[in-house]
Amino acid sequence: MYVLLLGAPGAGKGTQAEAIVADFGFAHRASGDVMRAMREERTPIGARVREYYDQGLLVPDDVVIEAMLSKVQGDAPGYLLDGFPRTDAQARALDEELAKSDKQIDAVVYINVSEGELLDRLTGRWICRNGDAVYHETNNPPKQPGVCDVCGGELYQRADDTREAGETRLKVYFDQTAPLIDYYRGKGVLIEVNGEQSIEAVQAELLTKLREKLGTG
Repeated sequence: MYVLLLGAPGAGKGTQAEAIVADFGFAHRASGDVMRAMREERTPIGARVREYYDQGLLVPDDVVIEAMLSKVQGDAPGYLLDGFPRTDAQARALDEELAKSDKQIDAVVYINVSEGELLDRLTGRWICRNGDAVYHETNNPPKQPGVCDVCGGELYQRADDTREAGETRLKVYFDQTAPLIDYYRGKGVLIEVNGEQSIEAVQAELLTKLREKLGTG
């Protein structure tokens, strides 16, 4: 079985991926992890990945697909693909490659979270300069703005935690990856889950719908 996990940055894919793997016994293949590991491999595909990484270039679709497919072979009861495909072109190419082996994507889980909620989650994080204490303007604010509760040190915000950075990340996602939602909905394999519930409620809804789609529930 092949299951895809879709969701914007901040949607909680990592947490829910763990639940899917634990429940179904699938092997988890996160694209970032796969590509970083592949870069270190002394194999032909590893050399191709390394070539693009070392030049600071975007790895082309055909190389990404070859790399990902090389990691979904074996005796696992299924594979959970996370962060791949990212574009409509990758999705169509992936379908073509799987079809050569009479395989297909069996289900696509989309964790749906509104853009406003995603921005709230992605931004507003503040970190103590003197330690590891982390705060969030909404979810875990310090007692005094800009001051660490633990040591009284100054709190600062990383560049990728600003609202502007969050808006940029989401724009890239919605421009490139959101069209996949319509693509997989049209193929009848999309499962949409309300990602604005509690973590436990999201997990319960997701697992129930996935079991029904895969015929295991």
